[in-house]
Amino acid sequence: MKRFSFIISLMLLLMCSFVVAQDKIFTPEEVVGLNPKLSPGGYTQMQWLDGDDIITFIDNQTVIQLSAKTFEKDTIFTLRSLNVAMHLNDFDTLAKIPTIKWIDSQRLYFFGKNELFVFSTTQKQVQKISEFPENAQNFVVNLPLLTVAYTIENNLYVAEGQIHTQITSEPEGVVCGQAVHRNEFGIKGGIFWSPDGNRIAFYHMDESMVANYPILDIGARIAEVKNKRYPMAGEKSHEVTLGVYNLKAKKTVFMKTGEPAEQYLTSISWNPDSQTIYIGLLNRDQNNLKMSAFDVNSGEKTAVLFEEKDEKYVEPMNPMIFFPGKPDRFLWQSQRNGYNHLYEYDTKGNLIKQHTQGEWVVTNFIGFSSDKNEIYFTATKDSPIEQNIYKVNTKNGKTERLNSVKGTHRSMLSKSGKHLIDIYSNQQTSRCILLINTKTKDANLIKTDGNLLKDYKLGETSVFTLIANDSSDLYCRTIKPIDFDSTKKYPVIVYVYGGPHSQLVSESWLGGANFYLNYLAQKGYFVFTMDNHGTSNRGKAFEQAIFRNLGKIEIEDQLLGIDYLKSLPFVDTARIGVDGWSYGGFLAMTLKLQHPEIFKVATAGGPVIDWKYYEVMYGERYMDTPQSNAEGYANASLLNQAKNLKGKLLIMHGTEDETVVWQNSLVFVKKCVDEGILLDYFVYPGHEHNVRGKDRAHLIKKITCYFDENL
Repeated sequence: MKRFSFIISLMLLLMCSFVVAQDKIFTPEEVVGLNPKLSPGGYTQMQWLDGDDIITFIDNQTVIQLSAKTFEKDTIFTLRSLNVAMHLNDFDTLAKIPTIKWIDSQRLYFFGKNELFVFSTTQKQVQKISEFPENAQNFVVNLPLLTVAYTIENNLYVAEGQIHTQITSEPEGVVCGQAVHRNEFGIKGGIFWSPDGNRIAFYHMDESMVANYPILDIGARIAEVKNKRYPMAGEKSHEVTLGVYNLKAKKTVFMKTGEPAEQYLTSISWNPDSQTIYIGLLNRDQNNLKMSAFDVNSGEKTAVLFEEKDEKYVEPMNPMIFFPGKPDRFLWQSQRNGYNHLYEYDTKGNLIKQHTQGEWVVTNFIGFSSDKNEIYFTATKDSPIEQNIYKVNTKNGKTERLNSVKGTHRSMLSKSGKHLIDIYSNQQTSRCILLINTKTKDANLIKTDGNLLKDYKLGETSVFTLIANDSSDLYCRTIKPIDFDSTKKYPVIVYVYGGPHSQLVSESWLGGANFYLNYLAQKGYFVFTMDNHGTSNRGKAFEQAIFRNLGKIEIEDQLLGIDYLKSLPFVDTARIGVDGWSYGGFLAMTLKLQHPEIFKVATAGGPVIDWKYYEVMYGERYMDTPQSNAEGYANASLLNQAKNLKGKLLIMHGTEDETVVWQNSLVFVKKCVDEGILLDYFVYPGHEHNVRGKDRAHLIKKITCYFDENL
């Protein structure tokens, strides 16, 4: 067995490989990921077989199984053998192995051209279970029955084999079975199967009272308007309820979530008995959460298990997690005491125990041991910029770290709880996959990519901290230009995002930087990035410091970074630029407008110009409403600062942006025209909030050329 000593030796070899000769320079196409050889690889679709300590994954269009006990590999089937079975049944063959999900150790299901198939890996036979209309979306499969809930446009359907039932019949303006609240609060979908498979809970969102926002589509001969419901901060919001459809009774019961109708329904969780469903009822002010139980037969609220209140905001991001075999015990994640931790409750609402605690953040729940006496999770316990794997004993509270090599780890626990798949990266390693024994902590190497950039010339990356005005650490990253000469003076590009739910500096591949920032260093720029107050994995106080005053403390922090840059003898302080997108666009423009004496050039993509143009959920969480926080909105509005623009500013925006609507940058351009102020502006027709695909290479060229010509 390969032990950790082997892994450490391997890592040292990888680190050493960075000193070999490197002479290639990124192209814009490589920067945006169009060279697959430079993307961290690894086996795809890694998953555990239910009930077995066997890992399955896809390698070279072959499904492989790997025994966690013996570490032996074996082929389960190939694309060719799957296509032979498809052809024998007159089904269309497949160009590649589709996304597969195991039903049991011998059967799996997959979708092909809106058809649901089951494949027996032992008999090598394919069976078509259901087929769907071409416009069906949002498929959610219930196992082991293979019933499928799905949506067509704004309504919800269920397929039981070839029998399809329309569950809702709502007009335009009412949406069923899809994510609500613009995917805030960790909401990723709108369909929730009961554990016994007999009921479907679903979001029912009435947004007919929300104003239509015009999105311009220039693809038609005469440009068309695509209306989107977009509730802006301080304006009328949508109203959401939760329906529960009984497949046997063919009846829907709506949970009586009560008034006011403008509230948020979060953390949807089924009790294992399928008779009770739990909903987090969060008020529009987002400072009072009531975790409530509902009887799915009557829709009546039966209990409020607990409340969470905060003078600023509460942000529930996860559902309940029930202990296996214990329908009366569940885990709840909360940062009520300053940092996100795991709490055990019973279904009467009694707090049983806080299982993790300290000035660090639980970032992800992984699973339970088979005896339920250990909980596995990732956390920032050892460093705010790392995510390592831990287990905590539910009896004595002892916490142990399971991985040896530092980095940013994610993990999948076997059903037995005896083994973990550990997928991680760090500054020297693009990706490494290990198999860890949860008891002994021994590790086997499954795959590593080595140094993908061994042929490329890179600048030196450094990660360090500066001290904020409140004495907290601010994590920073610099990338020196290639062929760095300390006797020369270099222009600087400050790359900023700085908003909630972000962390740009981390113990991950290239220090959390991407190829774009290294490309800038290859072009001769000294690149600086800081995670200011408001960003993630630092605890509630650090994150909430921006409340009601966006663009204030973030700018104070970034200016500390500027002071640091000015202290470096090789920095050309007359040639400092700033670049950012979205929240980063807002901060980049704020820095440029408030400090034109520092920032010679700024580029900003999809920027929030005035928070009154942003949506309700996110905007009001951090700023309250324009009516209740007029001063905060006025101070953050870039329209009020347009008169300060000096030097070069390039704003970019996608014409179909549904996140930061196009109106933001257009009103700023109008303000500059009114003030007689010159600026540069570029749009990406047909693109939404970000520029994706091959056009992103054009974006990279546009930004770098702008800096080359003006900085």
